[in-house]
Amino acid sequence: MKKTFYTLCIAAVFVSCNLDEFPLDKLAPENYFNNEAELKTFTNTFYQQNFPEASSIYSESADVIIVTTLQPEVSGTRTVVNEGGGWDIGSWQPLTYINNYLHYSHRCSDTKARERYDGVARFFRAYFYFEKVKRFGDVPWYAKPLGSADPELKRPRDSREFVMQRMIEDIDFAIRYLPAERDLYRVTKWTALALKSRFCLFEGTFRKYHGIDGYEHDWKWYLEQAADAAEEFITNSGYSLYTATGPATSYRDLFASENAQSVEVILARDYNSALGVFHNANFYTISASYGKPGMTRKIVDSYLMADGSRFTDKAGWETMEFKQQCSNRDPRLAQTIRTPGYTRIGSTTKLAPDLANSITGYHVVKFVTGTAQDAYNKSFNDLPIFRSAEVYLNFAEAKAELGTLTQEDINLSVKRLRDRVGMSNLILDDANKTPDPYLSDAKTGYPNVTGANKGVILEIRRERTIELAMEGFRYYDIMRWKEGKTFEQPLLGLYIPAKGEYDIDGDGTPDVYFATKGETPSTTAKLTLVIDQDILFSDGDHGYISPHKNNPGIWDETRDYFYPIPTDDRSLTGGALTQNPGWNDGLNF
Repeated sequence: MKKTFYTLCIAAVFVSCNLDEFPLDKLAPENYFNNEAELKTFTNTFYQQNFPEASSIYSESADVIIVTTLQPEVSGTRTVVNEGGGWDIGSWQPLTYINNYLHYSHRCSDTKARERYDGVARFFRAYFYFEKVKRFGDVPWYAKPLGSADPELKRPRDSREFVMQRMIEDIDFAIRYLPAERDLYRVTKWTALALKSRFCLFEGTFRKYHGIDGYEHDWKWYLEQAADAAEEFITNSGYSLYTATGPATSYRDLFASENAQSVEVILARDYNSALGVFHNANFYTISASYGKPGMTRKIVDSYLMADGSRFTDKAGWETMEFKQQCSNRDPRLAQTIRTPGYTRIGSTTKLAPDLANSITGYHVVKFVTGTAQDAYNKSFNDLPIFRSAEVYLNFAEAKAELGTLTQEDINLSVKRLRDRVGMSNLILDDANKTPDPYLSDAKTGYPNVTGANKGVILEIRRERTIELAMEGFRYYDIMRWKEGKTFEQPLLGLYIPAKGEYDIDGDGTPDVYFATKGETPSTTAKLTLVIDQDILFSDGDHGYISPHKNNPGIWDETRDYFYPIPTDDRSLTGGALTQNPGWNDGLNF
């Protein structure tokens, strides 16, 4: 029986709508927070309130995986809302719980227990504020409980430097006092180091690529903090990578495992069939109900060949059909999407990509388990929230951006990821000698990368995109790299050379017939799609599948790297809460 992530707790009764008052007919702080058990019970709620649900992880979109309706951030359809938008009282409530705990935890006389659970609270406060800074930039820092009439609620935003420094203080406290014993479902010293490497990498690269300076700590300082935190984790944590089932399936099995693989997963969200705690990953990928998710061709083409050479250096790569395109590629491709010969876990039946359920034809399988979990909301494999692979990538990227990366550093990080799937190592000098044109191109890569380390930075971004696909990182990676214009590029799928019958996986059996309007095809294919009705191509009746051909993304470089502040919240502060640049909310302050 798995240890449940969802522990019933009484913390919810401790916070009323006034943010600092306790219901008089229920437990009050004067008779709580007395011992370790009570501190533990109260802090249990932080996990549920702050960490993402499974659907927020596996349904990641942006430009790696797309669905029938683009998210507003990618399509350019965001507007200034009156309320909500990530600034409503519900979105700030987790902070209220955290600050209430820290306000009253002194009642516990057990110093060691108090330090540990204060460490939990301060970990979550750093985590909470990281999510707010990513979304809005400058935000007000609150470190105490506030009443609904407290004037502090109407003060201006603090600078991101001020907030980030408070986050550093919180996470360093957590690193010092959280236990070093590993725990899949509770935060530890190692979770705290992983979080520090995550948000310091974000801040350092965001400041570098957005040209933010003038603060006490520059972008280099944050990248040094990220690299140091990651290196301490790599050196001392004892975590490694899950490799038990070999190069062809270990990456797949890591995400399909009912119980998170503790050799690699630092912290997971626990799902449990016995307790009726499920998510929807299987049904999400095998049905048409959730937008028919599919990987984009841009990302598929970025996977290296199995020998480490570039697919996009091969002659004719642009118009390769699916079977040839998938041949001899990085093994993670076949463990992330259906490729020729794909079978479900526990089955020997070969399945082609299903265009009825995948909008691009690159049919995703990451997080997909055996068929027993295929019904709606019946998946119960754990979802990793922190894993060592991310920390390795944080380390390599921070050092590369600083210009201090060595081959030894690569061997400690990227090489391990490549070794897991049996691929050759990344060689620093070779990468910088010949940067990949595909990854440099504005249509398919990152044109803002320059300098002597350009080649290796591009390769680390390739590695990050592939390794962390569908894990909730991509949108904010694009934000911190200042590459939002990539969302204006076409989001494409399989290359289809001609209308008519098509054998996607090359097994000799037709999978789909692409018909013109009014045509009554004679075909044994299970699926018929009418061109310009059921499916769009880039070149009329053939070319790349182009599901959003008539709805290109729009990106405003002066505005879209931050979300707008809701109008009602600005009004309530009388203008003390300023709007983010470029967003016109109609207010005169």
